[in-house]
Amino acid sequence: MKTPYKDIYKILKLNRFIVLAVVACALLSSVFSVWMVFHINKKALNSAFAINTDGSIIPLKLVTQKENFKVEALAHLNLFHTYFYNIDASNYERNIEKALWLGNNSVDNLYRQKKADGVYNRLLQYSLVQKVLSIDSKVSDNNGRYGFTTTTIFEINRGSVIDTYELVSTGNLIVVDRNFPNNPHGLLITDYFEKTLKKLSDENRKE
Repeated sequence: MKTPYKDIYKILKLNRFIVLAVVACALLSSVFSVWMVFHINKKALNSAFAINTDGSIIPLKLVTQKENFKVEALAHLNLFHTYFYNIDASNYERNIEKALWLGNNSVDNLYRQKKADGVYNRLLQYSLVQKVLSIDSKVSDNNGRYGFTTTTIFEINRGSVIDTYELVSTGNLIVVDRNFPNNPHGLLITDYFEKTLKKLSDENRKE
């Protein structure tokens, strides 16, 4: 006897094939998606992107970023030590204000201590000129924590007498938002400490 319905086994077999095909496609799609995410993440770890002046995207390697960080860190330290120690009666307030933008409360506390000790009063009273001669900084990377040691050579002109000093200072650097023109490098000095200060003789200066 003929029936208008197809054989139930054929229908079940077709349905099973469709289900298996869908599952296989889903599995392949999931594997491909996981591979793509891994590939993109691996590529991103080795690259960063910056926007050029014309709006184009420029790929940058992390190695280059670290090299650029070191250059900016040295420039930041040079700027800070110049502002903080290259002072005289006419510019010390302006220079100190600029220096305070480049460090946190550890720099501000040192400034207040110097002010309480009469450093700036003597600068005004005796018309002293404190001039930075050289700044040599070393930056270290300890698992993403950046420390520095800076040797600053400066002289104090007392008119008839000029004395030269060597200051060794230490601290850390953290990344912050750039603030033009107050903090152009986007770095902040923390834990700032004047480690040693010694007067140099003529023999030391020649060396």
